Amino acid sequence: MQRAALFSGGDAQMAAGDLGELLVPYMPTIRVPKSGDRVYKTECAFSYDSPKVPGASGGALPKRRNAKLFLDLETNGDLNSDDFEYEDEAKLVIFPDHYEISLPNIEELPALVTIACDALLSAKSPYRKQDPDSWEEELQASKHAKTLVQLDNGVRIPPSGWKCSKCDLRENLWLNLTDGSVLCGKWFFDGSGGNGHAVEHYKETGYPLAVKLGTITPDGADVYSFDEEEPVLDPHIAKHLAHFGIDMLQMQVTENGLRDNDIKPRVSEWEVIQEAGVKLKPMYGPGYTGMKNLGNSCYLNAVMQAIFSIPEFQRAYVGNLPRIFDYSPLDPTQDFNTQMAKLGHGLLSGQYSKPPMKSELIEQVMKEEHKPQHNGISPRMFKAFISKGHPEFSSNRQQDAQEFFLHLINLVERNPVGSENPSDVFRFLVEERTQCCQSRKVRYTERVDYIMQLPVAMEAATNKDELIAYELKRREAEAARRPPPELVRAKIPFSACLQAFSEPNNVEDFWSSALQAKSAGVKTSRFASFPEYLVVQIKKFTFGLDWIPKKLDVSVDMPDFLDISHLRARGLQPGEEELPDIAPPIIIPDDPKDHMTNHFMESLDIDESSVMQLAEMGFPLEACRKAVYYTGNLGAEVAFNWIVAHMEEPDFAEPLVIPAFGEVASSGAAAFGAVGLDNQPPEEMVAIVISMGFQRNLAIQALKATNNNLERAMEWIFSHPELEEESEPALDMMNMENNANANILAETGSEGPRIKDGSGRYELFGFISHMGTSTMSGHYVCHLKKEGRWVIYNDLRVCASERPPKDLGYIYFYHRIPS
Repeated sequence: MQRAALFSGGDAQMAAGDLGELLVPYMPTIRVPKSGDRVYKTECAFSYDSPKVPGASGGALPKRRNAKLFLDLETNGDLNSDDFEYEDEAKLVIFPDHYEISLPNIEELPALVTIACDALLSAKSPYRKQDPDSWEEELQASKHAKTLVQLDNGVRIPPSGWKCSKCDLRENLWLNLTDGSVLCGKWFFDGSGGNGHAVEHYKETGYPLAVKLGTITPDGADVYSFDEEEPVLDPHIAKHLAHFGIDMLQMQVTENGLRDNDIKPRVSEWEVIQEAGVKLKPMYGPGYTGMKNLGNSCYLNAVMQAIFSIPEFQRAYVGNLPRIFDYSPLDPTQDFNTQMAKLGHGLLSGQYSKPPMKSELIEQVMKEEHKPQHNGISPRMFKAFISKGHPEFSSNRQQDAQEFFLHLINLVERNPVGSENPSDVFRFLVEERTQCCQSRKVRYTERVDYIMQLPVAMEAATNKDELIAYELKRREAEAARRPPPELVRAKIPFSACLQAFSEPNNVEDFWSSALQAKSAGVKTSRFASFPEYLVVQIKKFTFGLDWIPKKLDVSVDMPDFLDISHLRARGLQPGEEELPDIAPPIIIPDDPKDHMTNHFMESLDIDESSVMQLAEMGFPLEACRKAVYYTGNLGAEVAFNWIVAHMEEPDFAEPLVIPAFGEVASSGAAAFGAVGLDNQPPEEMVAIVISMGFQRNLAIQALKATNNNLERAMEWIFSHPELEEESEPALDMMNMENNANANILAETGSEGPRIKDGSGRYELFGFISHMGTSTMSGHYVCHLKKEGRWVIYNDLRVCASERPPKDLGYIYFYHRIPS
C-alpha cells in the first residue's frame, strides 16, 4: 500500500537533463535543516490525511500552492498493524505544476537538494521536546528522598501568597523540603526566574531537595536536587509535603480514605455526564468528527468542538481556507490561522468521520482480534502550537476549559483573518457602577468581557433538608469507616445564581476620590451590550485553606431559553452624583535613590488577592501587579483585560515603575500603553541578541518581527537563516511592513470596542461538562445541539445524546434569538 500524497495530481515525469533547469528558480530557497529545527513527517501541515483515510489524496484541499517545493513524507507511526502492509515511498514535489521526483535520486538532483532531502528524511519527531512524557520517564528517584531529614520547626506553608524569604519575589519559588524555607530560583537570560536564593540556601545549609510551589498536583510535583544538579523524582513527596501542612494525599483521597474511583457517587457523576449505560448511536459526517485525546487534552477537544459549531468561526477559517493556505508562511506549522483552518476543515468536512462499510462490519464480527477503526483527527500539531510558551497548556496536565477558552480568544484577537474577527460574537461591554458608601457618589466604567461568570448560590438550595441528612450520614459513615452514603447534590435554582450575579459586591481597600481616603465601597455589574453568543460559566471551583482543590458538586437547572434583558445597563441616573476624577496619591519613599523597587512596592495600595487570582492563571507576577495597579484596584476581571491588551509589550513582565514625584499620575499608565510597531526595539534586548553572535541588523529585524519578544525572536532567527547575510534592504522592507501594520492598528483602534449588540434573549445550543474533583484532574465532555437534537462529543466518540445532563454543566453556550 503506497503512502498517501499530500495533494493529488498527475504523475508528471521530467527528463534527467531538465531537472537541473527546473530546480534553478528554487535553489535559493532550499536549506538543510539544522539541529533544533522542526521537521514534521508524521503529520501534514494542512490536513489530517493518512493512509488509513479513504480517498486521502482526493482533492478536498486546494490542489495548487504558490510556487514552492514540498517533500511528500506522508507516514504515520501509529498505523503499523497486522491489517496492512505499507511500502514507504518518498518524493520531491514541485508546486504548482506538481512535478514529482522519486527519491533517492543522487544522479539527477543537485547535491544541495539531495543533502536537504536526506536530512529531512532522517530528522527526529518535533514532538519529543514538547512531550512531557518524553523527559518525565527519564527522571530518576533522588538518592536523598528515602533518608531526607526534615526539621521539626513548626513551619506551615499557606496555599497562596508566597514570597521569597530573602527578597520580594513572588514567582519561581521553591520550598526546601528540609526546613520549609521558601526561596526564589535561578535567573535566566530572558529576565525571568529569580535571584538564586534557593541555591544559595543549599550552599549554606546542604539541604538538598526543593519542590517548586505552584506545581503540586494530586499526581506529583516538580522536585529538584541541588546536590545531584537535576530534576528528580521523590517517591515520598506526599509525606515530605505533609510535614509542612500540605496534605497532598487528601487532594487525591477522600476524607474516609477511599479513592475517588472507589466511591459510587463520584462514579455516578462520570456515568451521568458521559451517558454511560445507555446505548448511544454513533454519528458520522460533516460536523460529527471526534478528536483524539493526547493525554489530558479533553479540555481542548471540548472547547474546539463548541467553537467550530459557530457559523462565524466556520466562515472565518474553513470558508477562507484556500486563501489562508495560499498565503501561509514558509512554516505553516507555526501559523495560527493555518492551523485553525486545518482543524476546522478536519472537524467540518466529514472526510474523517465516515461510517464503516458493510464489509467492515462483517469483518468485525468474523475477526475477533480486529480492532475497530477509529474515525476522527489527532490535534497534536494544533495543541503544540497553540500552547507554545504557556506554562500550563504546554504541559501534559489537565487544565481549566474556561482558561483555555480565554487563551484561544486572545490568540484569535491577535491573529485577525479577513475583515471580521470571529471572536467578536463573544465580546460584550460590562458597565460597572462603583459607589462610595459614605458619600453616596458613584463612578461608571466600562470594560470588555467574553464570559458571564455566575456564582453558585449555595444558600438558595431547594433541598436543604436532604443535604443536612446526607451530611449526618456521611459523618457517621466516616466515623465507622464505612463507605459513604449515596451522594445528594445541592439543587440550585438558576434564578438564584442570576440574582447573586446582579447583587452589589464589596470593594476591598476602596479609595474614595470624594473623601480622598479609604472608605467602604460597593460595585454592581450590568451589560452595556449583549453579545451574539453568550458564554456562561458556573463558578464551581474553589481552593480551600487546607490546600484541597474543591469542586461544588451541584445541580443547576439551566434554562433552554434565557432572558437577561433586565440586566441591561442604564448609565448615570437622575439624582446620582459622580465621584471626582482624582487619582489616589502616590506615596514617595523618603529617599528613592536608596530604596529598591521591591521595597517601594510594599507601600503601594495594590489588591494582592486580585494579583494572586491573575497569577494563578499563569501570568507573570509583576505583570499582574501592574495590571491591578493601573486599573485602580477594580478587581481581577478589569485587570485581566489590561493584561490581554498589554501582554505583547516587551516590558510586560518587568517590575512596576511608578512615575517620579511631580509627574502626572496618568503618565504611568500611558507609559505601559501600546508601543508603536515602527519604534526601534529596546537597545538592551538588541544587545542580548548581538551577544549571542548575531548581526545587529538581524537582531533588530527579528525583534520587530516578533513584537520584541526575545524568545520568539531567537526562534525567528533560527527559522530564517537565509536572512543572516541580508542587511539594510531587508530591514527597510520590514520597516515598511511594520509601518503599514501600525496604520492598520491605528485605524481599527479608533473605531472603539467591536461589539454586536442586540436583544438579551438567548437559546441554549451547547455546554461543556467536567467530571472530577478539581480542574487539575478529571475529564471534559461537550454536548452540542445540531439539526434539532443533542450530540455528545467525548473525544473520539461522537454519538446522539439520549439524556443530555444540562444541570451538571460547567460552561454553557447560548445563541441570541432574533427579535
